[in-house]
Amino acid sequence: MEHMPDYALMSCVLLTLKVAGLATAVSTCLGLGLAWLMTCGPASDGTSPAKSIIDALCALPLVLPPTVIGYCLILLVGRRGFLGPLLAGLDIQLIFSWKGAVVAATVVVFPLTYRASKAALESVDHNMENAARTLGASEWEVFYKVSMPLAWRSIAAGVSLAFARGMGEFGATMMIAGNLPGKTQTLSLAIYAAFQAGDDSRALLLVLLTSFLCASLLILAEFLTGRRFSRNMRT
Repeated sequence: MEHMPDYALMSCVLLTLKVAGLATAVSTCLGLGLAWLMTCGPASDGTSPAKSIIDALCALPLVLPPTVIGYCLILLVGRRGFLGPLLAGLDIQLIFSWKGAVVAATVVVFPLTYRASKAALESVDHNMENAARTLGASEWEVFYKVSMPLAWRSIAAGVSLAFARGMGEFGATMMIAGNLPGKTQTLSLAIYAAFQAGDDSRALLLVLLTSFLCASLLILAEFLTGRRFSRNMRT
């Protein structure tokens, strides 16, 4: 079995970073927006059962098997899926494409960005937010001038974890995007392909590379949360 050429390895790494990066960016925007609605926005008042249901649904991708997520996505965006005709009319192809891999990774990492953002915003001193409101600040100004400067480290730590999780996504990506070298093959899929082909040296190289990238992100997340904890202890 011939080794994967260097250019193919680089393409695999770049595709992994692109998929994980885009998925993390989209899930962060959605997760932060929903977290704000649940903690500071119109949906923050009261203890409605709907809030518990929303929290449970947002956490569902954490406990569902990746194959279930992949199958549900096929039913949703596949050619014969619920949104299939609409996507086809817009000339958007998600099945067996890197865009489909982004969709799969976004669904998988969304709970991490949402839960991290929600916990970070809940930990903000609401007295400071109320003080800003009494001084005439709008809700948007309270968010980006008060809440975000106090919560950004915890949110960034969650984003780092989400990025690492996005790089390691396998099951849902395999089902919706396939394992096409140079097109949809991410690092985790390349490891599987190398193992299936009996190329142990290539599989080991890919495992070490993936582990290094993920460990670097975990260290960054620990650094961010550690510094925030130390600062809170000093104050």
